[in-house]
Amino acid sequence: VQLQASGGGLVQAGGSLRLSCAASGVTFSSYTMAWFRQAPGKKRDFVALISGSSSMTYYADSVKGRFTISRDNAKNTVYLQMNSLKPGDTAVYYCAADPSNEEVVKLLVKNNDYGLDYWGKGTQVTVSS
Repeated sequence: VQLQASGGGLVQAGGSLRLSCAASGVTFSSYTMAWFRQAPGKKRDFVALISGSSSMTYYADSVKGRFTISRDNAKNTVYLQMNSLKPGDTAVYYCAADPSNEEVVKLLVKNNDYGLDYWGKGTQVTVSS
C-alpha cells in the first residue's frame, strides 16, 4: 500500500491550498481516509476523515468550516481543500488509510488513537502572516 501526498506549499494567511493523496495497492473505496498534521515540536493532530462512500465526514474543531475533505474513488485520491488559512495551520500534513468502518476510525481519533494502518509521507504547508 502506498499513499502519496502532494499539493503543499507556501501561502499567505487567508489563502487557500488543496492537498491530494493518491493511493495504490488498496481497494480504495473500502478504506476510510484521513488527514493529520504535525507542526514543529508538537504532536501529530487529527484534521479530517471521510468514509469510503463519502457519506460521512468528520473534522477537528480547529478546521471546521475552513477545510473540506473529499475523495474520488475512480482516481483513488482523497483531497483536503484548505481555505482561510492561518499561520497556525503551518505543519506537515499526512494522509492515512484504514480498512475499518468510518465510525470506528472516528472513535479512535476522538480518543487520540492515531493507529491507522497505512500512512503516507507528508507534504509541508507553510502559512505566512
